Parts: sequence; C-alpha cells; structure tokens
Amino acid sequence: MKLSRRLVPDVTTLQAFECAARHGSFTQAAAELNLTQSAVSRQIKDLETQLGVLLFERVRQRVILSDAGQKFLPEVRRLLHQTEELMVRAMASARADSSLSVASLPTFGSRWLVPRLPDFLRRYPGTVLNIASRSAPFDFDEQNFDLAIHYGQPVWARATCSYLCSEVIVPVANPTLLAANSVEAPEDIGGGPLLHLATRPKLWAQWFDANGIDSHGAYRGNRFDQFSMVIEAATAGLGFALLPRYLIEQELAAGTLRIVLDRPMQTENSYYLVVPEGKLENPISRAFREWISEQVA
Repeated sequence: MKLSRRLVPDVTTLQAFECAARHGSFTQAAAELNLTQSAVSRQIKDLETQLGVLLFERVRQRVILSDAGQKFLPEVRRLLHQTEELMVRAMASARADSSLSVASLPTFGSRWLVPRLPDFLRRYPGTVLNIASRSAPFDFDEQNFDLAIHYGQPVWARATCSYLCSEVIVPVANPTLLAANSVEAPEDIGGGPLLHLATRPKLWAQWFDANGIDSHGAYRGNRFDQFSMVIEAATAGLGFALLPRYLIEQELAAGTLRIVLDRPMQTENSYYLVVPEGKLENPISRAFREWISEQVA
C-alpha cells in the first residue's frame, strides 16, 4: 500500500511533540533536543496544522496538552518506541548471517525456551535472535515477528498455526508445606492453601472435578498473573499449585518442589507455532520450527 507523504509526519517533529509534552515547556524541550525554542515551536505548529487540531494550550509560561494532545501522545510514544526498536534490531543483525524474531509466552520463554537456545545457536551460528514476551495474540502487521509461540486454540488472524505439544499439569508443593499437611488423597489438598493463575482461574476446579472432589472451595487462595510468580509462590511455601511439569524441571530435580500426588491432568488447550502469512518459507524460521519440535519431542 502506497503511503501518503502528506499524512506521514517527520520523526523529529514527533520527538519535539513528545518532549514538549513531557516537560510542559517548549524551552526545556529545545534544551533536551539541542534546538532553539523557536524551532520546537515551529515544529509543533506545523504538526498542529497538519493534524488540524490544537495540541497544546498556552498557559502563562507553560504549555499544557489539550484533549486532542492527550489522546495523541500515547500513540506518538508507541510509534517512537517502535522506531527505536526497529533501528536497534537492524543494527544488531547488520553483521549477522540471519536474524529471527520470536514472540513467546513469558514463562515458557524464560524457563523452557531460553535454556535450550544455546543448542539452536550452535547449529545455526551467526544467527541473531530477538525473543520477546507476548501473552496474547497480536497483529503481525503491527509487530514484526517471524513467528510466535501460542497457548490456546489454533486460531490467529492472517497466520498459520501448527501443533507443537499438549500441556500436562501436576499438583506440587514445597517440601516444608507437605510436611505440615499430610496428603494421601486428592481431598487432602482441598483443605490446604491453594495458588491460582489469574488467567486460568478454573484449573483447580477442573482438577477437583477430574478427581471426584467437591469443587466448591476450589477458587479460594492467592492469585498471580504469571506462571513464573505461581512457581515462586509455591517454592516459598505459600500453597499448593497446579503447574505444567516442563516449567518446573529445575525445581523438581533440586527438590524445592515435589509432586504431591501422581494425578496429572491434561489441559483443554495446547501449544502452537504461529507463522504470519508470507513467512512460512523463511529458511531460518523453518529451521527454528523444526528444532523446537525436536526439543519438545
């Protein structure tokens, strides 16, 4: 799609706007940007003319964002951040043989994927990786990733989902908590403190139902919005947790977490590799997908 030059502002003009909004002063913005106050004022005026709205209200010796300016500022900051990120990625991969940008679920990325990446880089030396956390589907047209690791159903707009693996969760606890709470049957867990993942609030209720236990009390307990936090809370002895086995390999090996009962449960969703349209044949992306499938297997 051909861009209209008339509608694309100069990045330096957007920088002047963001800086003036942050300082509430054209003079201080000029000092930060190493420009004259009149140059900043002219840039803002040109931007206001281009937009057809007033971005600042002049009050005594300060400038205050108008309603239109307040709505415009977050988008400008997002665009400037993306521009900076684009330049940094380009500089990082300038001398690389190839580069790959991967969006991964936060805890999956930090606890499972990253420790295995040395093997991938040994196989494909000269590759520069950009691994970023994303918890939910996003628009590949707006965020320039080569692929994403997704948990849920195989549905993603303008992209292809391929099955990676299912997920099995197990009840675990800190050894000290186990010593204080004798657990010989599933119902024994029901009387203890429970830890929950906020984005999957029904996990304990589903596990209780699967084991024939009344799930009335399955929702009580502390909640955390990342698996990594639930793992730390369980390790600290705050309660019983339902966790994917692959995320707690280190804790199980070290004995800081123990499987309470051999009652695993497969969750209803799975993990998928998601590739945007037009990037299925990218050689390094294809190599990564083959490698991670091998690691899972």
